[in-house]
Amino acid sequence: MFKSKLLHTLNARGFINDCTDSMGLDDLLRRSKITCYIGYDATASSLHVGHLMNIMLLRWFQKDGHRVITLLGGGTTKIGDPSFRKTERPLINHETINTNLISLKSIFSKYIKFSSIFPGAIMLNNDDWLSKLNYLEFLRDIGKYFSINRMLSFESVKSRLKKNDPLSFLEFNYMILQGYDFYKLNHDHDCILQMGGSDQWGNIVNGIELTRRMNGNKLFGLTSPLLTNSAGQKMGKSSNGAIWLNEENLSPYEFWQFWRNCEDDDIEKFLLLFTEFSIEKIKELTAKKGHHLNEAKIILANEVTTLCHGKLNSAEAFKTSKAIFSDNVGSSNLPTIEINTNDCPENISITQLMTISGIVKSGKEARRLVNENAVKLEGKSIQDITDKFRKTNFTDPKKLSVGKKKHFNIVIV
Repeated sequence: MFKSKLLHTLNARGFINDCTDSMGLDDLLRRSKITCYIGYDATASSLHVGHLMNIMLLRWFQKDGHRVITLLGGGTTKIGDPSFRKTERPLINHETINTNLISLKSIFSKYIKFSSIFPGAIMLNNDDWLSKLNYLEFLRDIGKYFSINRMLSFESVKSRLKKNDPLSFLEFNYMILQGYDFYKLNHDHDCILQMGGSDQWGNIVNGIELTRRMNGNKLFGLTSPLLTNSAGQKMGKSSNGAIWLNEENLSPYEFWQFWRNCEDDDIEKFLLLFTEFSIEKIKELTAKKGHHLNEAKIILANEVTTLCHGKLNSAEAFKTSKAIFSDNVGSSNLPTIEINTNDCPENISITQLMTISGIVKSGKEARRLVNENAVKLEGKSIQDITDKFRKTNFTDPKKLSVGKKKHFNIVIV
């Protein structure tokens, strides 16, 4: 389908969902090196695994010799992207946005090489130009190019209106500002390609149309599918919370465990998206099924954790995992749960320990797990729910395991 090596590779690995002009972009990438960008709003202090797919997309473009721009949405975050949401995003104050921006900046350098010299990546903040816009001049000079009829036709807007979910005028302006971002990056940095998740299609098309009307330049848009697991569930968030890319939000060990414990049906997809192994090697790693895939999962966990947290943290996470599964105790790399001593009786039962720590939601659930022989303390199976332990025993961390995948250090302070 694609003749350029880059698009052929990206398509084979599952990165491409749609393109505004696939033949034109394919031909351009065969002949020249371009500048492209992806935007990231500062709605949290970290990006999560749902964003990692697009970061890898930027990484592949840079490896092929193209300049990539990571655009931080210091300005657009003040409004919030309404795409496919049921309700309006809560507004974030300026102090929180600035704090989040500082945190986000540290993530990208792990995956992308930044330099002022082409093709080194550059990082920009759209607040640098959006905050300086004069509202009346912006309406006159930019707003006239946007068709309300066209904006209402985008699925991200239609889905809200069809369900009678409110869509504020503030949110409606988001796509205008993102469209202006693309025009601005094209004008200042000769950027001709915007990429993003499939939910950004309407916003991307707006920027292409705006630029064409303002200066006649030809721009391109490329979307990737939203990251889902084999059950069709959108990823980035799990039942236990988001899989964050920052160590402050999620420990390297927990990050490693996420990949190690992925479903068998997801392993090939994740290796294609989140590693740079050849497709042939990935096919080889996933050729055997069943318990043989455990080796591929460990390789996946080691590779992605090395990329995100460094070789040392990845090795430590692997070491900790081996210690846990051999029932060794006392690993300092396990997530630690601290319990206030005032919340505990002098002699505490295992069910109290599990509920007070928040590992389970109820005593009933804790009792069920104990009865199913699924609970271990310091590697020893708990057989009797009436057993009690002096809380002074937990002055130093003790490893509590629930099933095969949940392991914590518990300390009472």
